[in-house]
Parts: sequence; C-alpha cells; structure tokens
Amino acid sequence: MENAMREDYGRFIRVADLDNIAVEHLVSAGIDVSLFADRYILPGLTDVHVHLREPGFLYKETMASGTMSAAAGGFTDIFSMPNLDPCPDSMENLKVQLDIIARDAKVNVFPYGAITKGELGNEPADMEAMAEHVIGFTDDGRGVASESMMRDAMKRAKKLGKLIVAHCEDESFPKESSESEWKQLERDIELVRETGCGYHVCHVSTKESIELVRKAKAEGLDITCETAPHYLTISRDEIEDSGRFKMNPPIKGTEDKAALVEAVKDGTIDMIATDHAPHSLEEKSRGFAGSAFGIVGMETAFPVMYTELVEKGVITLDRLIDLMYTEPRKRFGMSTCSIEEELHKEKPTFAIWDLDETYKVDPEKFMTMGRSCPFDGWDVKGRCLLTVVDGNTVWQYK
Repeated sequence: MENAMREDYGRFIRVADLDNIAVEHLVSAGIDVSLFADRYILPGLTDVHVHLREPGFLYKETMASGTMSAAAGGFTDIFSMPNLDPCPDSMENLKVQLDIIARDAKVNVFPYGAITKGELGNEPADMEAMAEHVIGFTDDGRGVASESMMRDAMKRAKKLGKLIVAHCEDESFPKESSESEWKQLERDIELVRETGCGYHVCHVSTKESIELVRKAKAEGLDITCETAPHYLTISRDEIEDSGRFKMNPPIKGTEDKAALVEAVKDGTIDMIATDHAPHSLEEKSRGFAGSAFGIVGMETAFPVMYTELVEKGVITLDRLIDLMYTEPRKRFGMSTCSIEEELHKEKPTFAIWDLDETYKVDPEKFMTMGRSCPFDGWDVKGRCLLTVVDGNTVWQYK
C-alpha cells in the first residue's frame, strides 16, 4: 500500500481502523470482520458501460452471470447498453429487460434507452415513454449517422433531463482510423453547442478526441467522457492475432495511449468504464480479423488500473476511486458519500479488497460467460474479496 500514494481515508479505509458503529453494521450483515483485518474497504464501483446481453443473446451472457461478474470485480452499480433483442426503444420493449433485472440481477442495474428504433438510426425511439426508467439514451455499438436525428435526440433528451451517451463512429472512415471516432465527436460537439444538451462520450481511444473534449470543456460545454482499461494499457503494436484484442473502437497507437493517460491525470477523462462485451468462445476464436468485436472486463478493470496506474505512481488510489465511483455517479445524478458515511448506513454498499495480493489473470476463473480478455496472463495486484449491496453479501472470493 505504500506505493498507492494514499492521501486520506475519505474514500477507503482499512478494516482494522473501523469504528464500533461500522463494525456492528458489518457483523449484523453476517460479515466476520476478523477475517479482513488488514484489508481495505472501498465504495462499490460504478460501471457506466456494460453489455449484459439479456434479453436476446443468452448464449453470450445472462443477467445473472453478467451481474455476478460485476460483483466479483467490486462493481455494485452498472449501466446496461441497449443492443439487445428486443431493443429498449419503447416502454414495451424496455419492460422486458426491467423484469429480468428485477428477477435475476445480483447488483444494481440501470438500463439505457435507445436513441433510435432498433439502434438502426432511421426512426426516433420513444424516449419520452422510457425516460423515467432509464439512466440515459444511447445507440452504443454504432454511431448516429444522421446529424438531424442526433440534433433532435439532443433536444428531446435535454427536455427530459437525460444525457445523450454517444458511441462516436463515422462509418465513412475505416474503423481502425482515428477519424472514424473524432470526426463524429467533432460534429456532436457542435450540436451540444447548439442545443445545450448534456453529452457523454463513450470509450474515447484517440488523442484527437481527447483534444476535442479538452477544448469543449474549456469552453464550458456540458460534456464528459470515459475511456477503458485496455486503451490506457495496450497499444496497437502489442496486439496479437487473437480475438481477445478485438474491440470497438480498436486499440490505437502509443501516442494515443500516452494522451489518454495524461487525460486521466489532468481530469479531461472523467471516468473509467469497462465496455464489458462478452461473446461465445466460437465467436472469439476466429483470429483477430474474423472474431466478433468485444471483450470482457469487469473482473479485471480495478486490478489492472490499480496495478498499472496506482502502483506505478501515475495517479493516487483516491483518483482511481474518483474515476470508478465518484465521477460516474455524479455525472448521472446518483448520490455519493465517504466510505465512513456509507458504512454507518443501516444497509451499506461496499467492497472489501486485498490490495497486496498479486496473481495472474485467468479467464477460466471468471464469473462472466465470456472468456476473451486482453489481460489474460497479466500479473495484477488487488483482489476483490467481498461485495455487499444494500447490506447483502452478493460475492465472496473463495
């Protein structure tokens, strides 16, 4: 922990340093605190970008397996993307997902509503009917090609008090090019300037996108962005001929990776999300070129970021918690508090971590049904031992 550059205990605390009230709450929840005396309690992490695959694609992931994967990674709140079947583009379709969440979710799941019907970009989704039940609106998995369609969506989202969450991809450019991402982002920033809509950019991967976001923030526009662990730790020249390195957007060059790390440090990047997107073994076993886009990441996100950013002195543990708890929740209108305040609640939500254990990433031990992970075989530090949601233990490492 000495290398973690700890500043204070506001965001995390050692179990041995808990006060009596917190200990009583843990004991009442059936947690034997004596087992975790030298471990650390962190807030339950929030992932704003997850593909849970149910309804529609249960051979890739189920609600139960996906949310158990979240719990194993210390996530207690996750946002589910709408590329499902049926697509949540109407209240009728959304209800299918809401019923599955209520029945099977192990952690808190907040669904997104689609911007367009079927995420096809042709007709607007029924945003007004869904607004009360979704965390925001997105067509993630593809960009909204029509400028007029995106303008209309932004105007409607603003009236509803919801964010537009954008997968920026201009399909007139090759997918692996930087232009594919930043050209559409550039267009959308102009629309944000015009409409005043709150706007969040998914999985930023290029240095040009970072500079556009930085300038937009300096101008005072209501814009935030996320990136993912693989864009911060892997560059194009490290990719192997394997499906575990294939995701959308693709991993970029060393200059892009460096720009992303700097943006995490200076606050241009607001949060880290996983873009957890499981596929079947067959879909990811066709080599790099033939495999489906998407990798799994909820069980490795915090350990990889702790190892590569905190332990190496790039950022503090406090900053990492901001990126994976505080800032995601603030941006999407969710409450935050110190870890001490959380533990004093009657039904607290948190995770206990061993921040000293080093181990090798082994996808065969994942809770997710997906096995395609770019960090397969990496040595990482930090293991989630216990995850508690509203006073109930939903995950315990054994």
